[in-house]
Amino acid sequence: MRWTWIDRFVRLEPGRLAIAVKNLSWAEDHFADHFPGYPVMPASLILEGLAQTGGILVGHTHNFQKNVVLAKITAQFQRETHPGEQLTYQAELLDLNEAGARVRGTVSSGPEMIAVADIMFAHVERDQLPPEIDNPQFVFQGELTHLLRQAQSVILPPPPPTAS
Repeated sequence: MRWTWIDRFVRLEPGRLAIAVKNLSWAEDHFADHFPGYPVMPASLILEGLAQTGGILVGHTHNFQKNVVLAKITAQFQRETHPGEQLTYQAELLDLNEAGARVRGTVSSGPEMIAVADIMFAHVERDQLPPEIDNPQFVFQGELTHLLRQAQSVILPPPPPTAS
């Protein structure tokens, strides 16, 4: 099973917002078993895609010089999702400091809200990571590196300051 739950980024506003999409396909292994005769995307995988979207947003704010790990997530789901849908993950950075970050995330399918989540990320030192992780930047390798390059191609400049 693959561990990247984003297909592509559609918008990245550094330090503010990231939007990514995930197309749910019958070809994905989990639909065969979850549940037979009634295929449903597991909620944990939906949240993983949202956390990956938010984690890249947080990591980008420090040019990926800090180790960003998922610390806590609380979510409320409105409904299940099925093959053929396209999920839109939106992560908005609410708070960023030396200890970590707080992100508000939403998942939608077209105009319908699927889930809302509050996500906490922690910035950790190398010695706080599990010893089996040889490369602290492991999250941003492979498929996520490709997605990151793609995200950087859709970076939008910050909005101009508003006149007072």
